[in-house]
Amino acid sequence: MGNPYHNKTAQWIAYALFFLALAAIPFSVDDDFLLNQLATYGVYGMLALSISLCWGFGGILNLGQGIAFGLGAYGMAMTMQMQTQTAENPIPPIMLNNGLDYLPFLWWPFQNTVSGLIFAVGIPTLFCAVFGRIMFKARVSGAFFAIMTLAMLSAFYTIILDQQAYTGGVNGITPPSPLQLGSFQIDPYSPAAYWTVFFALLIATVIAKLITQSSFGLVTQAIRDDAERVRFLGYSVSSYETTIYTISGLIAAVAGCLWVMVVQYVSPAQLDVGLSISMVIWAAIGGRMSLLWAIIGAFLIQGGQSYLGDAFLSTWLLILGGFFIVVVRFLPNGLASLVEAGLGMLASKPKETSFREPSGVKPVPSE
Repeated sequence: MGNPYHNKTAQWIAYALFFLALAAIPFSVDDDFLLNQLATYGVYGMLALSISLCWGFGGILNLGQGIAFGLGAYGMAMTMQMQTQTAENPIPPIMLNNGLDYLPFLWWPFQNTVSGLIFAVGIPTLFCAVFGRIMFKARVSGAFFAIMTLAMLSAFYTIILDQQAYTGGVNGITPPSPLQLGSFQIDPYSPAAYWTVFFALLIATVIAKLITQSSFGLVTQAIRDDAERVRFLGYSVSSYETTIYTISGLIAAVAGCLWVMVVQYVSPAQLDVGLSISMVIWAAIGGRMSLLWAIIGAFLIQGGQSYLGDAFLSTWLLILGGFFIVVVRFLPNGLASLVEAGLGMLASKPKETSFREPSGVKPVPSE
């Protein structure tokens, strides 16, 4: 058996090398559009990371992660929209076009950038805390919890789609200017935007990794394996489940804010069921039990969709579906299991030696 400390060290080294490679990308890419596209992949990576933390380590299959992502995105879009409004013209065009001659109370906190960002991240996180507490206190888990999150996601999608005067409806919100932080403007096609996403992904990954290696993370993983046994030992299972679900929602909300910063657009599509299911697919294909490989899974799938989707059009969905079936059937832990198997073979491969065992000496059994 390998040294646990050594295994942890090797994992941190792999994470460091991965993020150093990501940090160096702007120095070798001079295409602004490609850099912007890679920044969006970073957002997808954060979403896959949040699913891996919630589902892979917490055992909570969340098919409604688009709620936190979408609410965070709308909060950021509203903040960026209000940055372009003036005292003489405080009402956004989407409201004027729908007959509103006043700024709704819902939009008031977003007139200030700091409070707008706090609300953009805080509201989705608070929703996850309240919703999770209600569900887990009632011991709703497994497929039943997944169905509840899916139903709640559909409800939010319908509300945002119908409230056109407040949310822009199907057209969404398109802030006319990039995000302004003090005197600094973040151009979505600049290296600054890429590094902002990269830094957020780095921080989220480090925090998630530390959580999984902490005593809290170990209890959470024990709940994933056998909740009743952990409950019998005196732990508050619902509190642990609510916490990991809320942290996952917080990461998704931050990803939603970064999405609008990079894309400068939000619509009900960010709360679409298909996107939330795609997040689960990214984590499953990469390896839901590995934070790093969940991120890589999002990169691979979205990269394939961007470059192979144009060539194969709708056939790409069949290719993705077939690939997903193969991974689920033969690689339960995703592509990460291939790497683990390869490393295991290298570690167990006997070293060649010219030493010859003396005759009459019996080998000592390994401990």
